[in-house]
Amino acid sequence: MGCFQSTLTPEKHHLIHSNNPLHHPSPPPQQPTTTVHGGVPVFAEFSLTDLKTATNEFSTEYIVSESGEKALNHVYKGKLKNQKQCIAVKKFSNLAWPDPNQFVEEAWGVGKLRHERLANLIGYCCDGDERLLVAEYMPNDTLAKHLFHWENQTIEWAMRLRVALHVAQALDYCSSEGHPLYHDLNAYRVLFDENGDPRLSCFGLMKNSRDGKSYSTNLAYTPPEYLRNGKVTCESVIYSFGTILLDLLSGKHIPPSHALDMIRGKNITLLMESHLEGKFSSEEATAVVSLASQCLQYEPRERPNTKDLVQTLTPFNTNTDVPSHVMLGMSKQEEAPSTPQRPLSPMGEACSRMDLTAIHQILVMTHYKDDEGTNEACFILSVFCVLILFP
Repeated sequence: MGCFQSTLTPEKHHLIHSNNPLHHPSPPPQQPTTTVHGGVPVFAEFSLTDLKTATNEFSTEYIVSESGEKALNHVYKGKLKNQKQCIAVKKFSNLAWPDPNQFVEEAWGVGKLRHERLANLIGYCCDGDERLLVAEYMPNDTLAKHLFHWENQTIEWAMRLRVALHVAQALDYCSSEGHPLYHDLNAYRVLFDENGDPRLSCFGLMKNSRDGKSYSTNLAYTPPEYLRNGKVTCESVIYSFGTILLDLLSGKHIPPSHALDMIRGKNITLLMESHLEGKFSSEEATAVVSLASQCLQYEPRERPNTKDLVQTLTPFNTNTDVPSHVMLGMSKQEEAPSTPQRPLSPMGEACSRMDLTAIHQILVMTHYKDDEGTNEACFILSVFCVLILFP
């Protein structure tokens, strides 16, 4: 079962035409404007040719998914023709999204979202059996990699608090815009942009497969109600946020049940990552541990909502003047200021123009003569000067 064939040229992508019924599910999604929001392109349709070219025919060398080729749905790094910014392309397996209308409709719904805390969705492709999403590319890895795989550079406490707040703000924004369900929220879904700021991947706002199976992580970290009925709810997202808080506190994967036992036994110091010893506020850590405990409650109705998360975490983010890349220990490359040039002398200007006649005249005017009193050496010197300056 296929979808419409793309009509885009390889050179560029453009917006879907609203007067073509083949390009829209029913009801048709809202047509975007042609402007950009905060530098983010408007949501658009991409041709399969565009995305093949951008990813070198979906080369395995371009895969940036944490699990590499083992992942069911691969994410590729790519670059569109004549574009400076890189893109992230999620390619679903052939069994995913058999209904093209459903895929397009959901993609357009997520594509309306625009927020500085999101790695925003900027387009999609639905061509034949192919289903692809296109998003902003985040070049500085995932929270999981920073927490679990970087032995020499741990994340300082203030940055962990910033990550927690940014993710909470992203979830609250999505919820306020009618997208409260986030599928399989975990440390791999939190990405760092070019400035080192944490952002939530927009890919998790759409299901991974047609049967709605949304959790691919270890069952020990899956919300208990999902294990019972296989459905993601708003409260399930809060539970998953609680597991991210545990990751930030401990720097490692701790099953929520084990963490709750430690919290009840008031063994908070055992929960904290050893690298943070003496480098965090006990008051702040106690508050974050308490919030994690609330998020991980067995009964969904006992968990906080997204606004509660933001309200609890906001007071602890006081180092707003310190850039994220500094907190992460990243060296942010800046363009070096150009060195002011001194004005060229008449000889310098003549040489820059490769004007042999002018060079010769300047040498004659300065009374340069060879040993025999002729100006033949002047011309030879002129040629030599040009050859040195412009080899």
